[in-house]
Order: sequence, then C-alpha cells, then structure tokens
Amino acid sequence: MTTTLESAVAAWREQLISERRASQHTVHAYQRDLDGFLVFLTGHLGAEPSIDTLRDLNTADFRSWLASRTQKGLAKSSTARALSAVKSLFRYLDRENLVSNPAATSMRAPKLPRQVPRPLTTDDTTDVLALADDSDQAPWVTARDLALLLLLYGGGLRIGEALSLDVGTIRQAGDAMRILGKGNKERVVPLLPRVRDAIETYLAQRPDGSPAASPLFIGVQGKRLNPGVVQRRFRDLRTMLGLPESATPHALRHSYATHLLGRGADLRTIQELLGHASLSTTQRYTDVDAEGLLEVYRNAHPRA
Repeated sequence: MTTTLESAVAAWREQLISERRASQHTVHAYQRDLDGFLVFLTGHLGAEPSIDTLRDLNTADFRSWLASRTQKGLAKSSTARALSAVKSLFRYLDRENLVSNPAATSMRAPKLPRQVPRPLTTDDTTDVLALADDSDQAPWVTARDLALLLLLYGGGLRIGEALSLDVGTIRQAGDAMRILGKGNKERVVPLLPRVRDAIETYLAQRPDGSPAASPLFIGVQGKRLNPGVVQRRFRDLRTMLGLPESATPHALRHSYATHLLGRGADLRTIQELLGHASLSTTQRYTDVDAEGLLEVYRNAHPRA
C-alpha cells in the first residue's frame, strides 16, 4: 500500500505522543511548524509536496526555507524550533524506511544567544506578594492570587503546572507533592507551610466549597483558571510597583532557583526541584548569581 504524506505526518504526530511522550503544547507547536514548511514547499516547488518530494529535496531547498523565515523577520528561536520539527519528521520517515534524505538531517539550527533568566530580587518578590494580598477584588479572589503566586515562588512551578493541579492533590499531599512537568517528567516539590496555609485560606473562602475533584485554582465562572488571567494580574502588580516587563509569573520560578542558589543550594538539587532534564539548563542560574555578586562588588568596593 502506498503511503501518502498526510498519513505519514499523522503517524509521526502519533509517535510524538505515544513514544516520545511530548507535551500537547510541543505537539501542536511542531505541527504548526511543519505545516508552515509544507506551505513553503508548495510555493517553492509549484505543487503540493508528496513523499517523493521530501525524498528529492536538497540542501539548497532547505536553505531557501530558512532564508524565507529570516526575510519574514521570524526569531532565531522560532526557526530553531521549526527546524527541530522538520528534522523530527525526516528522522521518523527514515526510521520507517519511507524517506532517506541526508540533506534534511544535516541542516544546522541558527546559533541562539545564551538566554540568562531574569529573576526578581528578594525585595521585589516580597513587594509583589504583599501587593497581591492587598487588593479591592473579592476576598476569595485575592486569597487565590496570593496562594498561586506563593506556590509559583515557593515551589518553583511553571504556571501551567500550578493551574493543572486539583484540590484533592493538595489535600492529599504531606510536606511534598508530585508534579508532572514537561515531557511528562515527574518530580517531587516541597510544599512549604507558608504556601499550604495560603492555599487552605483560599480554599476555605471559595464560593463552591472546594470539592476534591475540582481544579485547585478557579476563575470567577468556576472553571479552571486561565493563564491569561494570571498574566494580566501580574502585569497590574508590576505596573503598580514600577517593575520591568521581565517581571512575569514565570519570573517567580527563576527567582526561586536564583534565591536558592544564592543561599547555598547546589545545582543538582535545584535541577531536581525544577525538573530540568539537563544540568546545562540549570547552570544558567550561575550566570545570574555571578551578575548579582558583581553588582554587589561594584556598589560596595571603594575602588570599583
């Protein structure tokens, strides 16, 4: 039976989910990137691509695609991810003996600048939490926002991880809870007494009685809280405090790691707490800590 490109792509997408255990976000992003690549090929070659088309592509074709993305002003990080998606498809096709194209797998991603996390200072973090606890919103909403921000900072959670939790998960947790992160990687995160108290205070005020099977963080309509609501609330807080645009809910995760490092925690421990697959990802925080030390030196040393 002849395999069509459409069926091959569907099978590739399925193995991303079942074998590679890629997150839903990654699968959707890869599919969008691949769709863009196939649209480019249609215009570039003058016809819709097929399995045979992919087999016949050469290095010049791939370079033309990358050049088209540059001309559109797309970010290097976006292009790097798109190339990763295309390579993933070609590796799958090669493994299934459908297409073998060395030109596809030999393409190199654009070199990305090393991204250094931008955490909040301890004082700024304290100010954000204090302001979140002092608002003219409904009392249970104010308690919700404080509990969520404390969980992000006190546990180093990604916003999606925090919003995916249910009430029962927290109530069954002792001093720690299990978090399912990127790539379905599970990790254990300490649940600090201050964080638990804030969550219990919020749950006690929730208008729906906080049933165990319900989402931990809900919106005013009673449904699982949307990340956009949290991001808008944080924008309001940073505006009132005069903080830079880098002050986001995710910056609390960066702050968690940086403040732990500054207090003497080792990188391996921080790696486990954050759920990083590679230590090199965690090592970015040493750059942040070094910058902080230099800033203290410049401000304090009489000859600086």
